[in-house]
Amino acid sequence: MIGTLLMAGLLALSAPAGGSAGRDGGTLDGFAITHVPAATGPSVSDFESEWEDVTFATRVWERETPDGHQADLRVAVLRGEGLTDLPSLREFLTEYDERETWDLTEFSKDGTPGLATETEAFWLDSPGVALTVRITENPLTTDDLMDVVRGISG
Repeated sequence: MIGTLLMAGLLALSAPAGGSAGRDGGTLDGFAITHVPAATGPSVSDFESEWEDVTFATRVWERETPDGHQADLRVAVLRGEGLTDLPSLREFLTEYDERETWDLTEFSKDGTPGLATETEAFWLDSPGVALTVRITENPLTTDDLMDVVRGISG
């Protein structure tokens, strides 16, 4: 939860990344996002941020709610020399999100190992380049999460 709040704070304070944000997914920092679930909110924004020598290019799909806004889907491309393998990416995200523990399952993204929860998936595309996909349950599901992951290509 704290990580989600930190991410929201970073997004609010970050400068827009520019680029081809859109309902169709578009391209984010060299990666094509070819699947956006129909239930995802209609407002799309791009942001850039940095934490601990890792840069983030993030695209967020959100919706208005009675209490403000809800980010339904976030896709981020992370770049940093310290992201050398999946264990280093996991360690970085654990610190970034201030997590004590998390229930991760393994998955394969085009033959590359990744880790996922019911609402988040991450993998290393190549040394120094990683991706994360996060959803908000209701309206999206774990199946939606993995459909988005499968639809990303670089």
